[in-house]
Amino acid sequence: MTSDASHSPHRTGRNRNTATRVLAASLALTATTFGVAGCDSAAAGTLEGSRLELPVRGGTAVVDTASLAVNARTAGGRELVLSGPAGGGGLGKPGPVTRTGDGASWSYPAKGLKVTASSERGRLRIKLRADRDGSVSWPVTGTDRAASALQLPRGEGLDVPVRDAFWNASVEKGGLAGSTVDMGEGLALPLWGYSMGRGTGGSGGGAGVSYLTPTDIGTSLRFASTGGRLRATAAHAFDAGEGTRDYEVSFALTDGNPVAPAADYRSYLSQRGQLGGLRKKIRQNPANGKLLGAFHAYVWGDTRTASGIGKLKQLGVDRMWLGYDAGPGPMNAAAVRAAKKAGYLVGPYDTFANGQDPKTADSPTSAWPDRVYPDFCIRKADGTPETGFGNRGCYLSSRAFEKAEPRKHYLADRTRSMVANGADSYFLDVDATGEVFRDHGKGHEMTKAGDREMRLARMRRLSKNLVLGSESAQPWANQVLAYDHGSGTPTADGLWKLERDKKTWGGYFPEKAPGAFFKPVKLPAEVATAMYDPKYRIPLYETALHGSLVNAERWELSYEKLPAHKTTRALLAMLYNTPLNYVLDGPTLEKKGAELAALQKYFSPLHRAAGTEQLTSFRWLTGDRSVQRTVFGDGALTVTANFGSRAHDGLAGGCVDAKLRTDKQPRRLCPAQLNG
Repeated sequence: MTSDASHSPHRTGRNRNTATRVLAASLALTATTFGVAGCDSAAAGTLEGSRLELPVRGGTAVVDTASLAVNARTAGGRELVLSGPAGGGGLGKPGPVTRTGDGASWSYPAKGLKVTASSERGRLRIKLRADRDGSVSWPVTGTDRAASALQLPRGEGLDVPVRDAFWNASVEKGGLAGSTVDMGEGLALPLWGYSMGRGTGGSGGGAGVSYLTPTDIGTSLRFASTGGRLRATAAHAFDAGEGTRDYEVSFALTDGNPVAPAADYRSYLSQRGQLGGLRKKIRQNPANGKLLGAFHAYVWGDTRTASGIGKLKQLGVDRMWLGYDAGPGPMNAAAVRAAKKAGYLVGPYDTFANGQDPKTADSPTSAWPDRVYPDFCIRKADGTPETGFGNRGCYLSSRAFEKAEPRKHYLADRTRSMVANGADSYFLDVDATGEVFRDHGKGHEMTKAGDREMRLARMRRLSKNLVLGSESAQPWANQVLAYDHGSGTPTADGLWKLERDKKTWGGYFPEKAPGAFFKPVKLPAEVATAMYDPKYRIPLYETALHGSLVNAERWELSYEKLPAHKTTRALLAMLYNTPLNYVLDGPTLEKKGAELAALQKYFSPLHRAAGTEQLTSFRWLTGDRSVQRTVFGDGALTVTANFGSRAHDGLAGGCVDAKLRTDKQPRRLCPAQLNG
């Protein structure tokens, strides 16, 4: 990621604007053409003893074939440590190294591993294949003494200074030290990165590295605080039954910009034809276009009615996505017609993942005909069913459904009944998340990768005629989804503990306004810091996938659920060009409707202009990271948010300026002034 030098808050506005244009252009180039062929002419590299040198964009990578240590030399002559030697007792003595057309291959007989290293599209690509079950701890990252910050796609994304005391603390205190995260389940993107020193502006001017793990299933990332510095070590479990005998890591040099790893990943997806686009989705189903400019809200009580829709429209809200749960009293046909007439999208909440005994099921989405329950239950190796969420029923096998669908039409019949009221959208919970299963059930056995394939197949069918969304969408689902709820939230472990405390968080009653969604809550200090401290927040997910799908926060974390963080969340939404997510009932709409309308009125033209564009630039304008700027497309939209308390360059604290390409003056929003 090529970007400008660090920025002092005392530089002139003219210089900052010039720098922004330079950065936007360079990052746009990086995000679309990063590592395209050009380095491959000399891809074979050189080999001397155990030292394998391969060209990469921006320098040379050096792999030690004896230990899998990886270093790099930048074009400017700087030496970097990309990985220490493999941990866990090492790899044993390597076999002979064989040159290949684009690199080299060798083995570690004691571990049953074959390794290939190559230069591909400007990246160093290392693949390990195991002939037996086992594991490897590698790459070992953050060991370079110049490492200054760790980039981690927890939800939207975090940039964590490696010496930061909060993050070096234990998980119990909100930090990362001692924790392990599943790459395929616990992160929003299968990557992490490090910056190797940069100026106070944090916009590059240094060096960095991006780590991509396409084989994310079976891969985890462990964090340790060593000498007060955060290190991250990946581990991969080779398991024939799980289908994880292959492990791949791609390394790319960056200039240290915090969102560089995500820009690298976006180009990686694009190069492989795996990056979706909202423009294409809108051409295929024009209703997808109604997502542009829309806020999202789950509706309850009176707001599910035609009159409730009318009140939203009277407030001046021109676009909304409206969802409703599958409990008693879903939106009727008259309400759906009113919503469509208002220009809104309407969709039911559904899940194909849970099954219960139809006689006692506590949710209509868990009740299935015939013997779907218990015959379709995912089975563990010992034959027992995989207990469903909330300890209810069981998780249902996506392969069992796919095998039965041509004859029984369970999923098609369910969907048809759910949208009989005319709904044009659908929220399919769980399907796009990282939580996938291996199934040992007789007749519907599958690996976790197979579970993904089955889920993709059914989501692809749904997306042909409906505006489809899912929960915390993983990038492997980005081509079939139009929106997602959840990937915008960097959830901390303490949040789940809080949500289980029904007295504090609220339960599922009263039916028309459940406390779990409507009761305001104050987050514990460490959870608030981990999730919403703006100095740690960066738009990794948007850099990778903005313009492919529309991303919002989790539905139980509505905009009104966390009053203390409303201003920060509004500024983040505008800065990242992502919609706010609400839950609405009659009293909430009466009290907060005008505020919602004002926020949506500000957001709508910005998202219509940039919702289909990629995020091409992110940087901090002040050393304390309180003032941040994004650019979308080739200058289609520029947004500057001041999370601090002091004015910066005429922008007051707690306010945001947004400027469309056609604007002569920026549009200003100060969310706290709207609070009712």
